[in-house]
Amino acid sequence: MLTYSFENIDCPVYEYLYKCIKDDILSGTLAPGEKLPSKRMFAKNNGTSTITIQNAYDQLISEGYIYTLPKKGYYVAEIEGMTPINMSAEVHYDIRIPKEKEYICDFTSNEIDSDNFPFSVWAKISREIISGYKDKLMKISPAAGVFELRKAIADHLKSFRGLLVDPDQIIIGAGTEYLYSFIIELLGKDKIYTLENPGYKKLIHIYGQKGVECSFASIDDYGVTVEELRKCNADVAHICPNHHFPTGINMPASRRYELLAWANEKEERYIVEDDYDSEFRIDGKPIPPLFSIDACNKVIYMNTFSKSLTPTIRVSYMILPVHLANKFYRMLSFYSCTVSNFEQYTLAEFIAQGYFEKHINRMRLHYSRKRKSIINSIEKSSFGKKCRILENDAGLHFLIEVNTDVEDCEIVKRLDDEGIRIKAISDYYIKDTDRKEHCFIINYSNMDEARIDYAMNIFEKILDK
Repeated sequence: MLTYSFENIDCPVYEYLYKCIKDDILSGTLAPGEKLPSKRMFAKNNGTSTITIQNAYDQLISEGYIYTLPKKGYYVAEIEGMTPINMSAEVHYDIRIPKEKEYICDFTSNEIDSDNFPFSVWAKISREIISGYKDKLMKISPAAGVFELRKAIADHLKSFRGLLVDPDQIIIGAGTEYLYSFIIELLGKDKIYTLENPGYKKLIHIYGQKGVECSFASIDDYGVTVEELRKCNADVAHICPNHHFPTGINMPASRRYELLAWANEKEERYIVEDDYDSEFRIDGKPIPPLFSIDACNKVIYMNTFSKSLTPTIRVSYMILPVHLANKFYRMLSFYSCTVSNFEQYTLAEFIAQGYFEKHINRMRLHYSRKRKSIINSIEKSSFGKKCRILENDAGLHFLIEVNTDVEDCEIVKRLDDEGIRIKAISDYYIKDTDRKEHCFIINYSNMDEARIDYAMNIFEKILDK
């Protein structure tokens, strides 16, 4: 007779009994074909009602663990391929999750200081959305994202970047990585996608996972050249013209028009413009994107709120030329938007009520002061005599060029051993052509002067080894 203890159970009795019997079947305690007690005898033996036993048996029958024979009773089912498993309270498998090393100073991080996120405003708008958008929150978002957010982004781009776009050209997604898959679907896997060298290496993995062929175009002091694109047989050029990562290059107008002319030579050619941290131009207004001077519908514009708000919000968007937008709605509108309605409506109101523009202006001033302070701190340090600061007036990183014969990889390793994480420009080269040495990237969005001073002292020490 099956007997179970009912002490300290935290669920309905029938559910507890169902779990106990199921565990006994999975562990082999109850063998296939074994007859189970009748409902009445089981209930009497365990001090429960027959209805409780019936409910437990019914759940087991519905899942196929037991079956019933008329006028004979209940039996354990024969489950093909079932292997007895350990049903102990705790399990520990050999699942190896790489451990993140903790650093005293991490110059590769794009995190922001939590004090700079507008939590109070975000909380206020969130409450407004919960109370005023109940019906909208329960509706499935369109594939391109909710109209209110797309409209708010279009209005912001008009006033802040001088871009005139229809909200229906804008596609919302949870991160630019997700949106790249749409670009490949729209443009085709048979195209050659060309990336900048040096450039953002993660793109190689993203495009590679989608089965497309990548080529790599070297850049000069003004960005990628038409000659390099021709040499690579490029169909689609993926570029960062406003603040290239990692070099920080800002592409001049003459080069931009050359690239647009190249794209317009053939119908299947396109440019993917990644404008990832364009909002943070230290002096003057942000430079108009390539998309704004494209008269031939050849540019796909990409941007994200990861830099302007926080990397954890995971809201990005792209603007498609009109014919590609129509193709998106025709071919891909069955997809679900990967950003929750709640976040979309909250962000839409945050932008529409003017808080986003205020936040950007406040952060531009904050980052301008921080940048100057950190650069001054480096220049005043004894290490400042051994390096040269290379900067432009945009983005959230700058470069330091170190006067040394030590190889970049060795410098990176020595600093890592001291708890300092840094990347060299040479780390971002796919091809070794004209590799720039001894130039290191300083991301400063979540950095303070105390850690900068410590890092520069260590930098000087490891070079003297």
